[in-house]
Amino acid sequence: MTAARRSAGLGLLAWAAGIAFALPAGWMLLTSFHSEPDAATNPPSLAAALTLDGYRKFFTSGGADGPWPPLINSMTASVMSTLLVLCLALPAAYALSIRPVRKWTDVMFFFLSTKMLPVVAGLLPLYLFAKNTGLLDNIWLLVLLYTSMNLPIAVWMLQSFLADVPVSIIEAAQVDGAGLPTVLTRIVAPVAAPGIAATALICFIFSWNEMLFARVLTGVAAQTAPVFLTGFVTSQGLFLAQLCAASVVVSLPVLVAGFAAQDKLVQGLSLGAVK
Repeated sequence: MTAARRSAGLGLLAWAAGIAFALPAGWMLLTSFHSEPDAATNPPSLAAALTLDGYRKFFTSGGADGPWPPLINSMTASVMSTLLVLCLALPAAYALSIRPVRKWTDVMFFFLSTKMLPVVAGLLPLYLFAKNTGLLDNIWLLVLLYTSMNLPIAVWMLQSFLADVPVSIIEAAQVDGAGLPTVLTRIVAPVAAPGIAATALICFIFSWNEMLFARVLTGVAAQTAPVFLTGFVTSQGLFLAQLCAASVVVSLPVLVAGFAAQDKLVQGLSLGAVK
């Protein structure tokens, strides 16, 4: 009976923690369907009338094209940088796990140490580089930056995933005449698919949410969705309902990607826990 009560108590605690984490997102979703006067009331009203005005104003903001250019820029930078990261990180992780180099732990620490530099410390040199090379307000500069930012963590994650790939099947493929590209694409990638999916999703989220570099290095042509969101906080006030509607729309690509890859994401993130 004590074990049953303990299990029930842990279950209730888990539900309470889950609700606490989901409550801000749920509140943001509800507020996005309120009018501006109802969203600004204190305390907020749960029974306020629902409306789509916030979404209408969001999709008609930002000029004639609306919010689509920033959303497309964010999608371009996130997807392209994630693909580049996977193309570069997979061979590197293969070399560090299945075909380890000497002092591979030092190499892994070097990759991780690159994430210890404060982002703001490299902001001025990058700005001067972009200005002198004519890359300011260029989406491909963000693609390169996001690739370099996410590559260390991708190599670190993929190295642990690829370490679980049986060496025997790789050797069997090599005996049959398979080269390195064939081994990576037809042997290693399918076996480590959950880990690759988890790494890709994390890199995509990091790229989609990044705002500091996008804020400083872009203007109008390469403006991303997070930078576009800051335009709803103006000197005239905070348009809370419209801001919540914009936040919901901007969050949808990440939520859709996470939902689509949830099975492989859980498998990938749990691989190291069952060794």
